[in-house]
Amino acid sequence: MKSSSFENRLEKQLLEAIPGVTPGLVMQIYKMGRKVADISVGDTATYYDFASVTKVVFTTQAFMKAFEEGRWNLSSKVSDFILDFPHRDILVQECLNHSSGLQWWEPFYQVLDLDSSLEERWKRLYEIIYRLPLDKKPQSVYSDVGFLILGKVLCEIYQKPLIDIWSQLKQDFYAGTTMGFHPENKFSFAQKMYAPTENTGWRKKVIQGEVNDDNTWALGGVAPHAGLFGSIDDLSWYGLMLRAQIQGIARNSIRSKTAQLFATKSRPDGQGDWALGFMMPSFEGSLVGKYFSPQSIGHWGFTGTSIWYDPYQDLTVAILSNRTLLGREKKEFNLLRPQLHNWVIEGLRRS
Repeated sequence: MKSSSFENRLEKQLLEAIPGVTPGLVMQIYKMGRKVADISVGDTATYYDFASVTKVVFTTQAFMKAFEEGRWNLSSKVSDFILDFPHRDILVQECLNHSSGLQWWEPFYQVLDLDSSLEERWKRLYEIIYRLPLDKKPQSVYSDVGFLILGKVLCEIYQKPLIDIWSQLKQDFYAGTTMGFHPENKFSFAQKMYAPTENTGWRKKVIQGEVNDDNTWALGGVAPHAGLFGSIDDLSWYGLMLRAQIQGIARNSIRSKTAQLFATKSRPDGQGDWALGFMMPSFEGSLVGKYFSPQSIGHWGFTGTSIWYDPYQDLTVAILSNRTLLGREKKEFNLLRPQLHNWVIEGLRRS
């Protein structure tokens, strides 16, 4: 039996909305740290490809930790850590808020030698990135390439490969979860427990339990911009941990001062809706709807995932889906995203 009329009403709205948009969707909502809805509609699975939500769960959290440890600051340059990085003046924080001028994406998987070792592929990747032209404009431009550079910065800071950095981060912050990467693209649980994400051409199969992002797949399944898998409980764990860090009630090494710094808008008005690593609502046409406060932070994932926290309303909304299975070019899910969040706020106000 459902716990509330709010949850029942929202479930009905979702059931009516998802046909032709996504095979299924799972959602959890927390108000003031208390779960108020746990919904599963359509054809769902236990585990989902987080896609770019990896950027905040892994990479941004790792940089928060490194900041807390005094390993970098807001004046730190990428070249302070990557000595042969050609763009000497790019700041670490500019990669976090997507203002570095590095282009948004490249099909690296098309030129990497998949028969070579992972070490050789990563070396080749950075050789290519270093030669890419820089487009230094005032506006932030969302960039996977910038996060690939951040991954190398982390490796230089900790003198460890990414998977070992993740292992320590999980021990420090996510020990109670099942989320993780799939090194060498080998899944951790039975394949049927993962939501399939795409029937791809060049990989010649339905992707299920392997990362959907082609560049991450070509790099062995572990990357700073994509590659994490987890359940809706795992994603909510992260959202609640982030809330606790911002409020200063987290039982870990991140102080609220640091968390609030990362959660504060870091770009001038008109030049990008970004905190440090986190998306923030756009002034118009926000994918998080019309009711989330300007102080909200979160991130989307290409496969149909998201996590958002509104500190003003003390509201956490976690969503997992596999909308790409119906075709990566379909745009209907982007129309549904803001509506989902509008329904949440409207429903809570009515309840």
